[in-house]
Amino acid sequence: MSEGDTRPTNFIRDIIDEELAAGKHEVIVTRFPPEPNGYLHIGHSKAILTNYSIAQDYNGRFHLRMDDTNPSKEDMSYVEAIINDLTWLGVEWGESLFFASDYYQQLYEWALFLINECRAYVDDLSLEEMKEYRGNLTEPGKNSPYRDRGVEENLDLFAKMKNGEYEDGAKVLRAKIDMAHPNLNMRDPVLYRILHHNHYRTADEWCIYPMYDFAHGQGDAIEGITHSICSLEFENHRPLYDWFIENLPVPSKPRQIEFSRLNLTHTVMSKRKLLALVEGGYVNGWDDPRMPTLIGYRRRGYTPESIHEFSKRAGVTKQNQVIDISLLDFCLRQDLELKAMRRMAVLDPLKVTITNFPEGEVEWYEGPNHPGIESFGTRMVPLTRELYIERDDFMEDPPRKYFRLAPGREVRLRYACYITAKEVVKDEDGNILEIIAEFDPESRGASTLDGRKVKGTIHFVSASENVPLEVRMYDHLFLNEDPEADGDFIQNLNPDSLKVITAYGEPELKGAKLGDPIQFERKGYFSIDPDSSEEMIVFNRTVGLRDSWGKKQRK
Repeated sequence: MSEGDTRPTNFIRDIIDEELAAGKHEVIVTRFPPEPNGYLHIGHSKAILTNYSIAQDYNGRFHLRMDDTNPSKEDMSYVEAIINDLTWLGVEWGESLFFASDYYQQLYEWALFLINECRAYVDDLSLEEMKEYRGNLTEPGKNSPYRDRGVEENLDLFAKMKNGEYEDGAKVLRAKIDMAHPNLNMRDPVLYRILHHNHYRTADEWCIYPMYDFAHGQGDAIEGITHSICSLEFENHRPLYDWFIENLPVPSKPRQIEFSRLNLTHTVMSKRKLLALVEGGYVNGWDDPRMPTLIGYRRRGYTPESIHEFSKRAGVTKQNQVIDISLLDFCLRQDLELKAMRRMAVLDPLKVTITNFPEGEVEWYEGPNHPGIESFGTRMVPLTRELYIERDDFMEDPPRKYFRLAPGREVRLRYACYITAKEVVKDEDGNILEIIAEFDPESRGASTLDGRKVKGTIHFVSASENVPLEVRMYDHLFLNEDPEADGDFIQNLNPDSLKVITAYGEPELKGAKLGDPIQFERKGYFSIDPDSSEEMIVFNRTVGLRDSWGKKQRK
């Protein structure tokens, strides 16, 4: 890196810097190659942004490629969802959107090349037999009895596979490498399998499909990818990746580099486990705001900028790591603090009647839309005789350092005035129903001419001039930091991960729009849910105000 360069550094960028200095590349080209068989999650965001930021910082190119080699699980709806997620993250690929299915003919011809070079053969072993012949980590595998078929026979059988003359699973095409290789991925891996299933792009043109390992690296080579940057679980696949590149007449030779995948506390990110949550009805679909999917985070009110910052702070290393989810919340709060309009909402209402306030009248008080950013402007907040405060903002017998409302105590209503609790109304079971209060007419504007101070300021909402809200209070989906610590992640589901309450908000919330970040003062950050209607605005709690990650760092 040149002097004064502020780009981040890590071992991958060090490799790229060395190769550029040696003149190995003219343009750096990276890619994100998802399989369109599910929704992207927060773990994918690290891979996306790592690849994208490298392409950006080195003035290179970034490709998006759908590795669509399994038609039985892939669908155009997943392609659209992936594109939407990357667009939301602010990732751009221009004209460089590709599909592995674009390369089916070329991959087939390269399979023929390997057969002709005696480096591939058609095998009749069943899946169970192949597993038996494969061996294990301590014992070598053994050759298939079909391994020494001649070139002509293999070409004939492979053509019949392509022409649909065999049932699914009857035969496969395998690379001929080494059944005693210490890396199990190199023990004659399968290149093609028979699958009579329509593809969402190629329809019934093919009934044989390349395996991911065969298609992936060759797609990189076709596109001129310089660095195939992937997570550590592919490290053992790198020798096979390199073997294909070295043994095929590919137009370029990409380099695979692995880094640690992103793992979060209180989170599972296996597609299989996420699917189990959806199909088991434990969540309300892939976009449930409790899910770690990008579509779920977006619905909950997360911002793309917070995901970028989180990815940067998580870093790029070779060591597997588990990141505390509170870091993600910290990055989100930092971003929302600068963007969110302030509004008042009461989530657990307790009625207050101000007996000396003119009945039937409404007084309006000005409050800032953001206390730290003047350009956000102001809004008007109504005060009426009857209003709601938070139930925990009143205590009948308060402890010494409780500065909110209590019998005989005066507090400030945010932006409006001072009130004093005079009487407590209860039901026959002793539950508090209402507070009877008085206000100081001289305190309008939440200050007094005599300059007296009050220690407590609470927020409120008018009982008549308000907006009814449905508020969905989200918490961690799992109770334990490691959901699989006890072996069954379902048993660790948090029964209180979602609470739905009826609340009241100030009238200004009528103008809130989908995607607008809003801070309910003293309560947290919230975002409108798409379930909202003209009859009822639905808000999701995005994140609370308390910064647990920052506190951990300061200890």
